[in-house]
Amino acid sequence: MIFALPKFRQLLGVAALAALVTFAPAGCNSSKRITKANVNEVTEGMSKKQVESILGLPTAVPSPDPLLKRTTYIYTQGKESVTIVFKDDKVQSKASTLSE
Repeated sequence: MIFALPKFRQLLGVAALAALVTFAPAGCNSSKRITKANVNEVTEGMSKKQVESILGLPTAVPSPDPLLKRTTYIYTQGKESVTIVFKDDKVQSKASTLSE
């Protein structure tokens, strides 16, 4: 039984890693497809959390502008992109190159 303990710990570590990979948030938007319909759901004044619930996590977040209190979220899907600008953590504007 003493020899089984290291194997059990190893198996437990592998199981924990598999669970982490399975349930990790989609940082690359693999679970959300960017469409005109869901981009249209994003409206001025929404919070970052509300936008993320619709579009998922952004593909890129360039450095925020602390003087103007602006943050930009960029979502890319192939050659198409959606750019959402937040001011004081609320949607100020959005632009899209979606063709569908």
